Amino acid sequence: MLSYATTTHDIQITVRPIYLDGQTNILERAFSFAYAVFIENQGEDDIQLLRRRWTIHESDGTLHDAEGDVELRAQPVLSPGEEHIYDGACTISSFSGSVEGNYLVQRSDGKQYRVDIPTFPLQAAAN
Repeated sequence: MLSYATTTHDIQITVRPIYLDGQTNILERAFSFAYAVFIENQGEDDIQLLRRRWTIHESDGTLHDAEGDVELRAQPVLSPGEEHIYDGACTISSFSGSVEGNYLVQRSDGKQYRVDIPTFPLQAAAN
């Protein structure tokens, strides 16, 4: 399984997408994918995940602002060296696309900043 990773402000984000062949309906042009997002605090301060912004680009030019800038259901606090895993899924109408985004995090001193989610591809039959 391919991984895509980036580090911003000592926060490493790694994404592992997978094509869900069994949940895809080619005749209805509904291509399903799942992904796991690993967030690791490599810094020296506690951080809290607050919000996520997610954008899906389909190969046919369609753009989805997936839920906009939304508050996360769980807002975990990560101490230095800790990791948190989010999982999710999406369905697109193209054979391929890509996803990009960021998280809004807050340090224990109250400072907030964005950390990048690495851009990762969605490719039907890519397993």
